[in-house]
Amino acid sequence: MDYSKTAAAVLKGVGGEENVQSLVHCATRLRFVVKDESKIDKQAVKNTPGVITTAEAGGQYQVVIGNEVPEVFAAISKISKLGGDSAGPAKRSDDAPKSSVFSRFIAMISAIFTPLLWALAGTGLLKAFLAAAVTFAWIDPATTTYTILNALSDAFINFLPLALAISAAKHFGSNQYTSLAIAGALVYPSIVALNGAPDITFFGIPVTMVSYVSSVIPIIIIVWLQSHAERFLYAKLHSSIRRFVTPMLVVLVLVPLTFLVIGPVSNLISTLLADGIGWVFEVVPWLGGALMGGFWQVFVIFGLHWGFIPLFALELQNTGFIYILAPVFAAVLAQAAAVAGVWVRTRNSDLKSLAAPATLSGFLAGVTEPAIYGVNLPLKRPFAFGIVGGVVGGALISAGGAASNSFVLASGLSLPSLFGTGNLVLVVLGLVASVVIPFLLTVIIGFTDPVKEAAAVAADNDLVVLSPLDGTAVALGSVPDKAFASGALGNGLAIVPRSGVLYAPFDALVVAAFPTGHAVGLQHADGAEVLIHIGTDTVKLAGKHFTLKVESGQKVRAGDILVEFDMAAITAEGYDLTTPVIVTNGDLYPSIVGAASGPVAHGDQLFTALTKESVVTTA
Repeated sequence: MDYSKTAAAVLKGVGGEENVQSLVHCATRLRFVVKDESKIDKQAVKNTPGVITTAEAGGQYQVVIGNEVPEVFAAISKISKLGGDSAGPAKRSDDAPKSSVFSRFIAMISAIFTPLLWALAGTGLLKAFLAAAVTFAWIDPATTTYTILNALSDAFINFLPLALAISAAKHFGSNQYTSLAIAGALVYPSIVALNGAPDITFFGIPVTMVSYVSSVIPIIIIVWLQSHAERFLYAKLHSSIRRFVTPMLVVLVLVPLTFLVIGPVSNLISTLLADGIGWVFEVVPWLGGALMGGFWQVFVIFGLHWGFIPLFALELQNTGFIYILAPVFAAVLAQAAAVAGVWVRTRNSDLKSLAAPATLSGFLAGVTEPAIYGVNLPLKRPFAFGIVGGVVGGALISAGGAASNSFVLASGLSLPSLFGTGNLVLVVLGLVASVVIPFLLTVIIGFTDPVKEAAAVAADNDLVVLSPLDGTAVALGSVPDKAFASGALGNGLAIVPRSGVLYAPFDALVVAAFPTGHAVGLQHADGAEVLIHIGTDTVKLAGKHFTLKVESGQKVRAGDILVEFDMAAITAEGYDLTTPVIVTNGDLYPSIVGAASGPVAHGDQLFTALTKESVVTTA
């Protein structure tokens, strides 16, 4: 990837620097908050080399890059005043349309936790390896070596409020150093020592001291309050004193307020949440695992997975383990296995070259966006097979009582975090199932492969014909009408429909819209002519049960509805609905390649009609 060119093209596509309110990045995505969404050239951004796909969620326009997003982010920072620090605020301008409360919550969680994720994942992975080393007696926990390694792996999560103070301050627009002073007070050694101690008072007011080590909710709430307090005090205090009086008053008021109210209340909330999660995974663990394993990647697509990040931290703080994270391993490995199945099965060289690195990225790093957006989701079935594998694998993993002993990104490298908890046999079976099931389903059942055989490289005017129906693709020989079955009327395929809607298979001119609605003739701009004949002898129905939606001479786009028909009524009258889709000018398009077989949905590639030039070149 040429990072500078990708950066310039993406920035231009979102409307230029002047249209960007803020820009941050996470593990795989550039996250823009724009001033005017109508200025985004969405198609241009999607077509930019290096861009996997785009998404809109949480009030952000997200450009999915993959593993190389930090390099593209840095390149944007060089050519603009944007970026610089990926933890910058992600807020809408005052005149921008307001998103929903839920979207703003997800955006807030994303902005606050994104800068921390790699440090959390890296130290969490170190902690997982250290735990595995103790489990397998590779290291003695009584040694100073273990003490040092444990400090390296545990310090960041232990002092998490300090890190959250910085990112929350940037998001809410408060003074970072005052936020650090507040967070430092929460984890100050003498304050930590008061946790659980009796008879604690503050100016005679009883205080129920809770632990703020590794806590999440209190510091976010208090930094939000700090942002409002600072704006109020700066407006009221004289300029000669406000710079030092403001932080003094903020710390003096908000830290005791945390000890008296915010801490105990947030501790109650976090305890209830953790207990609720623990209850589900204790009473019906397989169900909790199946839901997380099956839907985690769906959450990722819509950006909803950020809502679970605080829950992971809360559960780790309260129990020392993260049960809700264990089945996520199944979800991640299942999508990686599905894209591996595509890698093995596809004959399309471009798709194979995309599936290969996506497989490695998914298995090793747990980064599945290249697999999902680049391969599995566009092909539909591999993504569904990945969900199936995630459901089965997640159910088995959680049924075995597995939990992660550290905050990690689920991946093959971080599997040691699952060691030492739960039934090892069920955990292994779950991991194996999450890989084997989607891989075999993808390889055996398959998908509509956009084949471009090396021996038949399409010329510029070769025609890709998409499926005009939802149904099952079969050979022309399956058509009861001998004229179609023999190929005498032209090459092509047939479809046994499963729904009564006929769609345009490419951009075309309607050259024949039969009044009876049983057939439509289309012509592509390059000259290819295609006839779609719904069923055999259905002309005898004289238009009954057919509703024609187009007329001769009309231009249509791929996916436009051409005809609607009542399948049940037509079948009840004794007619076979197997529908041939044929290229009628065989003198110009004498051959087809890449024929689909089995289940297809409208819009899937059905076949490619080759020109004489392509056939001669192939020969």
